Amino acid sequence: MLRSLENVLAEVPLFEGLDDADLELLAGCAGNARFASGDYLFREGDQADVFYVIRQGGIALELFVPTRGAVIIDTLDAGEVLGWSWLFAPYRWHFDARAIGVVRATGFDGACLRDKCGDDPAFGYRLMERFARIAIERLQSTRLRLLDVYGSDGSS
Repeated sequence: MLRSLENVLAEVPLFEGLDDADLELLAGCAGNARFASGDYLFREGDQADVFYVIRQGGIALELFVPTRGAVIIDTLDAGEVLGWSWLFAPYRWHFDARAIGVVRATGFDGACLRDKCGDDPAFGYRLMERFARIAIERLQSTRLRLLDVYGSDGSS
């Protein structure tokens, strides 16, 4: 049975609670994407014009360190969202994103969504609220990883 893109999007945690009209706006900017193992979805410094909801596979977020080469700073799995740089000028990626195994995702055209957010500020607010939640979760996760790496020696 073929399901509509709106029905698929309704099951994504990022879009939970959005009404049918919002899901229709999102679907109008969405398309399927597939990446082979090792493919780069984007590279640091490139134009950030898309975000992805990962449906299958994993993504390594990498940062180039001159003395060490590419260093994995985070990994994302099915159900997670990749990318929020499309939201903020100058719309450039800050990391590399590489497929771990075959990746299937739904890609969303950032310019299309920015236009729809401009036309419907209430929709834009609802979308921004969701991306802000992701950003906070990722920052908290990074904070915990830094505590693991650097720890506390007990002195203050």
